[in-house]
Amino acid sequence: MQTLKSKQSNNPVTRVKKPEPSKDSSDWIIWAAWADRITFEEIQKVTGLTESKVIAHMRKSLKPSSFRLWRKRASTQSIKHQKLFRHRRKDAQADY
Repeated sequence: MQTLKSKQSNNPVTRVKKPEPSKDSSDWIIWAAWADRITFEEIQKVTGLTESKVIAHMRKSLKPSSFRLWRKRASTQSIKHQKLFRHRRKDAQADY
């Protein structure tokens, strides 16, 4: 019989073809910024970079068209900011 491991995190596991890069590399910053379930606050805990520094890093590292796509996506994803996500979730639950 196979035993199930308990979850290490409350966040769902994101399945991707490429594994997560090492957290001490600049590739991890790009990977985390593209990931929907990783907030800017979590990126700051790991790397020490504020949201504005992450944006500057992305601007420097990505092609202009890729940067524009990422900015559009990151600014419309409510989960990229923990406080905003929690606020919207409370509002949604209050409606029911």
